[in-house]
This record gives sequence, C-alpha cells and structure tokens, in this order.
Amino acid sequence: MNQMSKVTADGAQDAPAHRPRRRWSRRHGGIAVIALVVVLGGAWKLVDKPQAQAQAAQIATVGIAAPLQRAVTQWDDYVGRFAPSQTVEIRPRVSGAVTAIHFRDGDYVRQGQLLFTIDQRPFRAALAEARASVASARSALLLAQNDYARVQRLTGDEAVSGSEVDALRSRLQAAQAELAGAQARERSRALDVEFTQVRAPISGRVSDRRVDIGNLVSGAQGNGATLLTTVNKLDPIYFNFDASEALYLKSQRDKADGGLVEVRLQDEADYRHKGRLDFTDNGLDPRSGTIRIRAVFANPDNFLTPGMFGDARLSSGGRVQALLVPDAAVTTDQARKLVMTVDKQGKAQPVQVELGPVINGLRVIRSDLTPETKVVISDPELAMPGTPVKMQPGKIVAVNEGKSPPAVADPTTGGASFAAN
Repeated sequence: MNQMSKVTADGAQDAPAHRPRRRWSRRHGGIAVIALVVVLGGAWKLVDKPQAQAQAAQIATVGIAAPLQRAVTQWDDYVGRFAPSQTVEIRPRVSGAVTAIHFRDGDYVRQGQLLFTIDQRPFRAALAEARASVASARSALLLAQNDYARVQRLTGDEAVSGSEVDALRSRLQAAQAELAGAQARERSRALDVEFTQVRAPISGRVSDRRVDIGNLVSGAQGNGATLLTTVNKLDPIYFNFDASEALYLKSQRDKADGGLVEVRLQDEADYRHKGRLDFTDNGLDPRSGTIRIRAVFANPDNFLTPGMFGDARLSSGGRVQALLVPDAAVTTDQARKLVMTVDKQGKAQPVQVELGPVINGLRVIRSDLTPETKVVISDPELAMPGTPVKMQPGKIVAVNEGKSPPAVADPTTGGASFAAN
C-alpha cells in the first residue's frame, strides 16, 4: 500500500514538473511566427522595389558606330578555266622515217623553229628527176620555137602550106605546156623536200614528242597523218567561263569599265591577274541556260597554264558609294537578314537589310540603312529588341585593307572591292 501510495505520490509530484515545458514550447512557437512575418515582410519589400532599378541592372553595353561609307567597284563572280589562245597539232605533210628531233619535251619554241626531220633522200631524188624533166621540156620548146620561126619567114613566098604552119604552131604551144607542167612538178618536189623539215607554225610551248627517231610517219591528208606533237600559244592566254542568263543580262545593262576581268588562282588570296573580255557567244545554251564568255590575259612569263581553274570577277556596275558594316554584325532570323540598330530613345531595334558582298571583312548593305544609323557592331546578341542599351562608341575598320580577298557572295549578289582613289 505504501509503495502504491508512493508511486501515486510520485506521479502527483511529476505532473506539475511538465507544465513549465509546455509554456516554453508555446513561447518558442510565437517567436518563430514573428520571425516568419519579419522575413515575409522583408521579401515583399524587395519585390516591391522600383522597376527602374531592376531594369538598370539588366541594361547591356554594346559598341555602336555609323556605317562605313566608301566607294566600291561592283563585280560579278564566276569560275572558269584557262585555255591557249592558239593550239596546233603538228603532223607531217610527207611520209617517211624520222631521222632527227630538234627539241626537248616541254620547250618554248619560236615560229619557224625546226622540230622534226624526215628522211630527205627519196624526195631529193624525185626533185632531181623533176628538174631533168624541166630541162628536157625546155629543150623541146626551144626546138619548136626555132622551127616555127623558120616557117614564118617562108610564108611570104608561099613555100610552106598553111597546114604545115598550123602544125608547127600547135607543136610550139604543146612544148610550152609541157615545160609549164614540168616546172610545176619541180616546185611540187621541192615542196616535198621542204616538208621533210617539220617546223613550228606558231610560237609557244611544245608538248612531248609522240614519235621517236626511226619511226615511220604518214603524211596523209587530214587527221590521217601521224600526230608528232602539239604547240600551245600561251601569250596571250584565254580564260573561258559560263555565265547565267541573269548575270549576262546584268552585265549587258551595266556595260561598265569596258569588260574588266580579274582572276585569282586557287592558292592566291587576291585578284592579281588582270584581263579584258574578248568574246561573248552569239546565244545561250538551251540545255544549261548559260552563255559562253571569254577573256584574254597577257602572260609574258608563261606562268598561266592551259587547264588551270580560276575564280574570276567581272566589273558590272562601276564605282558606287556603298555603306559597309562588319559581317559579324549581320544576324539571321530564318530567311531574313537583320542588323541591330539603336534608335533615338536608346533602344535596340532590328532592321531587315539587303546584303551585298563582303570586302575585307565588311559586308555591303544595299538597302534600309543610312549613313547616320547607329549600328550595333559588337555583341549584337546582347541587345534585345525594344530594350534600352548602354552605347559605347566604336569604329568600323576594314581588315587587311589594301588587298582584295575573294568576295563572299552568291551568284545573284556578285562581289565588290574598294575603288582606287
């Protein structure tokens, strides 16, 4: 009983001990609620800051400059191939054995230079026979002339009949014709002897020999004759290319600079070879819709070689004043080409433009910009349309000015270069 009462007594004593803990928990809960209210109130004040301060923190800094205004020469771009201004296949005009070759493969030869010699002995023998025939015909003519002259002196005395006189006259005429025929055969045999020496008909670079000494060659007419070698005339040299109908019409309407053409080779950065239009075909190819055009170039050092490809540009519009911006300042929105500008309120505004070629890292802008337009030339991706920007003045400068790298353009935009002052 005493134990139970003790337990009960202990339990009665423990109950008052728990009451202070409950009041302590309530006190902590109140403090937490007050702290939460304070935090929420501070957050609401932060959210409720003026929008101008938030916008000020988001303003982007971009470089701006007015478009560069320069005089440029407009070009149309083509791809073509060099070809010799003259090419000749060397073939013999008489048949026989080759006895000598007087050049090395790939040499530069002059007009009239000896290239091959064909065995002359049979032709010299034929020439000697023809000369003997000439001598015989000349002797027969002399005899006929003497006989006819003698008869003419006797016709006045009627000692010779008229028929005899006619016969002697006919004999004289036959002797004259025989001599003429013999002389013609003599000249023909002399030409055969001359043709045994095959000479270069033009100056140029000779190809490799197709026959060796001792080979028999044929002098048949046309392509039946044996091909000995070829000679290409390289100064001047032609540049052939095809132009589309659109570019042909454009060049015909512009008619500028007398058809100036510039070409660069595959390993060259600038257009250093200058030439002029030489020929335009008389019609467009109905299958491809293109027209064949040819330019001529001076080639005194024979550096330009037939078969080489080149990128050509043809002057199409003369000198014009153009506006240029850095090519990196042009952005693309699907099919539209845009340039980011800054308006009078200091806000970024995209402007759709028509592009021209690239010159020394600068893009020609053909429309919708003015010389006073403020163009974003650096970090255009930071300028959001309609938002204010912080402007930092800049300057547009051409890259490697003084050289003329290839103009990057599609066939309809063409190319351009800075005009010489």
